[in-house]
Amino acid sequence: MNGIILTQNSFPIIGQVAWLLGKIMEGIFAVLDAIGIPNIGLAIILFTIIVNLLMLPLTVKQQKFAKLSAKMNPEIQAIQAKYKGKKDNDSMMAQNQEIQNLYAKYGVSPTGSCMYLLIQMPILFALYRVIDSMPAYVGKIKNAFFPLVDKIISLGGAPEFIQSLTSSARYANQFTNASYLAGDTTYVQNTLIDCLNKASTADFASIAAAENFPSLATDVANTMNQLEIYNNFLGLNIGNSPWYIISNEFDMIREGVAGASWLVIIGALVIPVLSVLTQWINIKLMPQQNSGSGNEQADSMAQSMKTMNMIMPLFSAYLCFSFPSGMGLYWVAGSVVRSIQQVIINKRFDKMDFEDIIKKNVAQSEKKTAKNAKRMEKIKEQQEKINAYANMNTKNLENMQKKDISRKAKLYTNTEGSDLDVESSSGNSNYQEDADPTSIMAKVNLVNKYNNKNRK
Repeated sequence: MNGIILTQNSFPIIGQVAWLLGKIMEGIFAVLDAIGIPNIGLAIILFTIIVNLLMLPLTVKQQKFAKLSAKMNPEIQAIQAKYKGKKDNDSMMAQNQEIQNLYAKYGVSPTGSCMYLLIQMPILFALYRVIDSMPAYVGKIKNAFFPLVDKIISLGGAPEFIQSLTSSARYANQFTNASYLAGDTTYVQNTLIDCLNKASTADFASIAAAENFPSLATDVANTMNQLEIYNNFLGLNIGNSPWYIISNEFDMIREGVAGASWLVIIGALVIPVLSVLTQWINIKLMPQQNSGSGNEQADSMAQSMKTMNMIMPLFSAYLCFSFPSGMGLYWVAGSVVRSIQQVIINKRFDKMDFEDIIKKNVAQSEKKTAKNAKRMEKIKEQQEKINAYANMNTKNLENMQKKDISRKAKLYTNTEGSDLDVESSSGNSNYQEDADPTSIMAKVNLVNKYNNKNRK
């Protein structure tokens, strides 16, 4: 799949959104580089702030929908209680109509929450893609891997060694891809950069080890130094996972290596802890659906949501320990920004008169209903005109058929003694016994029989 290599994500919609967000990230990094602080950690924070501000209108609509839904739920439950146990078609239709009228009253759509989620999902996936694969979207970061990558390609056995690294496991399919096997330079470069982008400090060191490829030592050192400048954030290399930082620093302290410090371990622990704390605060600030409403389905959903809200922060802590610290920094920055936004939104909503909003929605709904009624009236008038025209054409056709029948009847009456009369009286083929009773031939048969009877 080309969607997971450095050539950027090509999945429909997500790929296009990731490309656009990648341009924003590249612009941010270019500005930071121009002012002398080309730092990936700072770029991630600024990127998160900008993207969340761009998504603010959608967030406000989603929160407004949640507030109105919370006010509307008791009335929905009352309607459901009213028709509880009634399974006949009329009752079901009446219940649905009352619920639809209620949604119109509050100015919300039954699919509103799903719609907002569907809009946000491609953006969230694209955000993750850009943060997870920065070299794919920021040219300056990609260039930091050269000339090391080109020398690895030219050195026998080196690409295979990169493939054996733990960080390369997720790209295993790329090494069996036809483009890679055919030696497509761009494809091979991108695949190796993807692997090295996920490599830890220990992985880089193993490449230049004496038993492996010591000739690459200088290029490995230069690449690591450049990435250290980009990845250094408050003394931490955010290209490494907190778990690696803690274990490596602990080993260095135990071995008495100069420069090893417990502060590094504490700093590595801060990101997972902040991830849990900020997400928990963010969840608490968001509108919550209360359980104990008396509606079993609603109470079950509320309880499931509470359980999910407890599990997700803990799960994010686990991911923060396992993933590069830059990903954890993105989660923390996102939670902080959303929490600030939520405080502002909550204050704004507290000042809003939702009863007035409901009245306006009712007025708009009535106006829309009246407009629809007028439109239906016009359609009805047009239909009546079409029907009248069709009836007039039908009558004209019937009159024409009657005149034609009369003309033929006169013709048969005036041809007494002709071959036709003789044949008719003898029952020959001028009669069509199986003719359609409504057809002209059937009427001709009746005229012939009448004339024959009179002759006899």
